[in-house]
Order: sequence, then structure tokens, then C-alpha cells
Amino acid sequence: MLNNSKGMNLKSKLFSWLKSSIRNKSDIVSLLDDSRKKNLLDIDEYAMIKGVLEVSEKDVGDIMIPRSHMVVLELDDTPSHLLEKIINSGHSRFPVIGEDRDEVVGIFLAKDILKNFTKGNDTKKIQIIDLLRTPIFIPESKRLDTLLSQFRESRNHMAIVVDEYGGVAGLATIEDVLEQIVGDIDDEYDSKEDESIFDNGNGKYIVKALTRLEDFNEYFKSSLEEEDYDTVGGLIINKLGRLPHVGESLNFRGFRFKIIKSDKRRVLTLEVSLGNKTE
Repeated sequence: MLNNSKGMNLKSKLFSWLKSSIRNKSDIVSLLDDSRKKNLLDIDEYAMIKGVLEVSEKDVGDIMIPRSHMVVLELDDTPSHLLEKIINSGHSRFPVIGEDRDEVVGIFLAKDILKNFTKGNDTKKIQIIDLLRTPIFIPESKRLDTLLSQFRESRNHMAIVVDEYGGVAGLATIEDVLEQIVGDIDDEYDSKEDESIFDNGNGKYIVKALTRLEDFNEYFKSSLEEEDYDTVGGLIINKLGRLPHVGESLNFRGFRFKIIKSDKRRVLTLEVSLGNKTE
């Protein structure tokens, strides 16, 4: 009982000190910075707490995937085309559009079509419209902390972002918001932290876009040009003349480069397939 009493007194004193010492968010940041300098917080703890504070200051427009980079399904897609897009993208949720990207008619979950497989249904007869979920539309100006609360309450993981004119500006997912707090969330397409080139088997490799071309050439015994760009990602953007979207591929010098992860500013990860390098 004595120990519990001492613990309560210590907590009370701590909260009183915090209340008197911290008057605004800047004071909290200063306290965090000081704690980090004194090694009271490790780098991950420090970054995560700062991420929580920064989320309340960011809008959806700061982190959304722009409409040009959205991987979408079309309402009139055939079941075979539907499956091809799902497999090639590696995503689990997709906006479904009608005539164009401004007409988002629903959200499609890949697991819904998998249920038809497990039940032995004829997938050729699947109608995408029968499997749609109701989309959530949010403005670009919505605060990220508010969006995170909305995701939790509604149990949705994706929202369609609209501009001031009502047109589709992009999309945001719960993962995009959480990455602002905890940093990049790796998935099965991300290579290990200490590897820029990872052998994925069957003649396919996962390659970080920031891999230097000289390292790529050394690994694959190739001779891709290194004069105009330094990295594999730079080569892809240079050859396409623009920032590619997820699922897009480029065949070059006997290699097939497929974009498997990117954001609105850069290519992040590629799948490289080996071909005839004498092409």
C-alpha cells in the first residue's frame, strides 16, 4: 500500500510539473527534442511522437495519391480483366469508375472476388457492380487526425478526395495516414532494409528505385547508361518522360521494369524480370 501511495504521489507531481511547464505545442516539441538529446527516447519513439503531433497539422491534400496515379477498376471490366488488374497491382482496395475518373461509383475489395473462388462460383459471371462498397468522399482540406478518427469509426480504409469543384483529386488510405506517424509501412513488395536488390525467385527481383545504376549493372552484369541519371528510378522516369504509376511496365535492354510501389513524388520499388539482355 505504501509503494502504491508513493507511486501515486510521484505521478501527481509529474503531471503538475508538466501542466506548469508546457503551455503549447512548441513546448511539447522542445521537451521531445531535449529528451532525444539526453537519450531518454530512442529515434523511433521520438519520430513516432513527433509524427502524432504533425498529423494534426496536415491536410489530406498533403498526403493523398493524386488521381493520375490511382489504380482504378472500370465498371464494365470483364472478370478476366478485373483479375489481371488486381494481380498486377498488388492492392486490396480499388476505386471503381464509370465514364471517367471523376465518376467514382464504388470501392471494390479484392477479398470479395476471392470469396467467389472459394465458393466455387463461376467467376466469368461475376458482375463488378454487385460487389461494390459505398465510397466515402472527403475534401482536400480535411485534417489527417479527423480522417483517422473517421476511418476508425466507419471501419473504412479508403476515401476518395475531391477538390473544391467536386472533381476527384485523388485518394487517401488509412495506411497513408498511419505512415505519417510510424514511417513507411513495408509490404510484401518491399525489399529488406539492408538490400537494394532482392532475389524474389523465378527470374524476378525486387529493386529499390534509388539503387545506383552502377550497382545495378554490377549485380546483373549489364551495361545500362549512367550518364543522364544515377539511379534505376531515374532511368525509368527518363525513358517514360513522366512519373509512372503503380502497375506500369517498361521493357528496356532486355529487362522488364514494373512499378510496384510509388507515391505522388517518386518511384519507390520495382519488380525487375530478366529477359534477353542483348536486345
